[in-house]
Amino acid sequence: MKKILVVGAGGQIGTELVPHLQKVYGEDNVIAAEVRDEVVKKLSEKCIAIKLDALDFQGYGEAVKKYGVDGIYNLVALLSAKGEQNPDLAWKINMGALLNSLNLAREFKCALFTPSSIGAFGSNTPHQMTPQDTIMRPDTIYGVCKVSGELLSDYYFKRFGVDTRSVRFPGIISNGCLPGGGTTDYAVEVFYEVVKNGKYTCTVPQDAYMDMLYMPDALEATTQLMEADPAKLVHRNSFNIASMSFTPEQLFQEIKKRIPSFTWDYKIDPVKAAIAASWPDVMDDSCARNEWGWNPKWGLQDMITDMLKVCEQKVKRGEY
Repeated sequence: MKKILVVGAGGQIGTELVPHLQKVYGEDNVIAAEVRDEVVKKLSEKCIAIKLDALDFQGYGEAVKKYGVDGIYNLVALLSAKGEQNPDLAWKINMGALLNSLNLAREFKCALFTPSSIGAFGSNTPHQMTPQDTIMRPDTIYGVCKVSGELLSDYYFKRFGVDTRSVRFPGIISNGCLPGGGTTDYAVEVFYEVVKNGKYTCTVPQDAYMDMLYMPDALEATTQLMEADPAKLVHRNSFNIASMSFTPEQLFQEIKKRIPSFTWDYKIDPVKAAIAASWPDVMDDSCARNEWGWNPKWGLQDMITDMLKVCEQKVKRGEY
């Protein structure tokens, strides 16, 4: 059975990816790594958890060796909106963690998954049915890091034979935990706010189309890609994947159909507005479908139903 190390396991994706991987590979075969003591403590309640700074090459390598790791999921990232507040730190964290992951995957012959993002595209990219292979000149440091990461990962595969794979995640909607500084955060925050307070103030323009993905599909995509036949993979780093696209106003109107008392307004964050405007409206994910069978199960209506149900339960329990 494979041994999996999830680095940066305390973020939005990691907190749900770890139990998903445990179901696939076994509870004791997944190691969650985080740099924050309080997060390590919380993770240790449900899995093997270790304190690890992904920028510490020696400590990172010792963990890979100690646990006999076969696959690394590198989730370390400073997200789009936060990245614009400190570009130097974003480059240091995003690229430092990736480069260490690549070199350790090469040394210990591990497979490596590092998510890319729709942030890798920019304002010059076609926004409708954005092709798998197209212009990629992003307008944010986060996007610059993601494009650089895709190129580096492809280089390590071609030059050193490292089994690198990734997907370009759109906005991920999750009921597992609150988001951490991304442009699509509104699509998660609104569900908690409507349940708790009946109203929401959105920082993204009402007509900003962006691709979205519900967390269960995002989790399935990671393991499906990592278990795919390598002979069938043409692109590797990195695949477009998507399942739904909408604007804030469209989402809010659909929620209001379920909760008529719901009200909302807008207080636009110019940084988030510019980022949203530069991203694709709808991506073409046919390469992922053809090369490894990508087939999302969650659409807008089912996602809304599930999010409202879970958020209501969390609010009642006092978890938010």
